[in-house]
Amino acid sequence: MKNKLMQTVTGQKSIRLRMFWYLGFSLIIALVVTILAANVTNRLEHGYQLFYIPLFAFTFAFFISFYLFTRLTVNYLLIISDGLIRIAEGNLNYRVPVLQEDELGTVARNINEMAKQLDRKIQKEREIEQSKMELITGISHDLRTPLTSIIGYLDLLQNKSYHSQAEQDRFIQNTHNKAVQLKKLIDDLFEYTRLTSGNPKLSMQTINMKELLEQLLFEFKPIAQEHELDLHQELPHEHVEACIDIEKFARAMDNLLMNALKFSVKPGQIAVSLQSSGSRLIITLQNKGRPISEEQERHLFDRFYMADESRSGQTVQAGSGLGLSIAKNIIELHGGSIALTHVSGVFTFSIELPVTIK
Repeated sequence: MKNKLMQTVTGQKSIRLRMFWYLGFSLIIALVVTILAANVTNRLEHGYQLFYIPLFAFTFAFFISFYLFTRLTVNYLLIISDGLIRIAEGNLNYRVPVLQEDELGTVARNINEMAKQLDRKIQKEREIEQSKMELITGISHDLRTPLTSIIGYLDLLQNKSYHSQAEQDRFIQNTHNKAVQLKKLIDDLFEYTRLTSGNPKLSMQTINMKELLEQLLFEFKPIAQEHELDLHQELPHEHVEACIDIEKFARAMDNLLMNALKFSVKPGQIAVSLQSSGSRLIITLQNKGRPISEEQERHLFDRFYMADESRSGQTVQAGSGLGLSIAKNIIELHGGSIALTHVSGVFTFSIELPVTIK
């Protein structure tokens, strides 16, 4: 308490109060010097002729005293000015030293915060630019691969480079599969772009989440059985309401189910559960597959990231690398979150959603 009082009285936290003290001390020193000078001139035989000496002494003493008192403050202003010039020249890593606890110290801290925010903004812009380049690269690569295959098969068909009707049918079927793959990739790209550009609109409806999941799993069950996977569901008996965009949420769940289908050990099982915890809904989707590395786990939700294709079943068509990224964007648009835990090849995707979204 005493320290704070002393800091306030002495002007350590207020440059205005400190300047007032500097002015007062300078006046006192100037008056003392003036009195001494007057006493000296009065003792001289013709001292009355030197009346200007005390006035000169007052002026000189005041300015010298005020200069010495304010020298540190002025030097600090020059340091701040130099710091601003360095930051303006692009050195955003430079930080103005905070040497005082007054208004100038506050200015220095604000300049440092401004430089930090500018640096973050520029880094973010660079990341966005890099992200755009990666997006273009990913699109070019993933569009070129099936398109090259389609052109190759069409050339074989056009040149009649087949030896039997069965081989011709196989070429046609492969061409169709690649065309379907290309369409799915374009659809995924369109959906991803729509979700990440601007502020996509959600058509919110209050629905019974239990009934929606039952319907989605019922539609997915034949596909799972075709790939030797059992679909196990643990849904509550009571009515569980949620406010969601049904179309987009169904897309997210479909992407998660298809990911589980692709990377599950076959024969195997995909388990889906729903539970309510206070103001949150928790949906979990669990399957057993081949283990992945920690680095693969960290990047699993990144766009165009695809884990080792050897992990997937050969009967499952290759994906675009956008499915999990799209699912994550959709869940986050609903004010929720999605996370993955992976232990010894057991993958558990957990979705948390608010019961209601305003």
